Amino acid sequence: MSVREIQAEDLKSRLDRGENLFLLDVRDEYEFEISNIGGHLIPLPELSSRLGELEPDAEIVALCKKGPRGVKAVELLQRQGFTNVSNLQGGIFAWAERVDRSIRKY
Repeated sequence: MSVREIQAEDLKSRLDRGENLFLLDVRDEYEFEISNIGGHLIPLPELSSRLGELEPDAEIVALCKKGPRGVKAVELLQRQGFTNVSNLQGGIFAWAERVDRSIRKY
């Protein structure tokens, strides 16, 4: 199963255009409190039990610190029948490096 990825710059452009994207932040709560870009927090270990919080038809972009947990989240969602999901390549680190330097990488 392949995981579609989106670059930080592309995500920023799409958000700026007002596209309806659901940002799913799968980091731990303490990481989210340090820095976030407005996503909906569901830590990866809780994701399988909280699928009801997600719209099956929504376009979902998974976010994590550097990318690996986002990939795992996308794989899990795909196994559960979600079809329009992607991972923010490089995670919040990439966003902080290339889009918004005011976001803390911690």
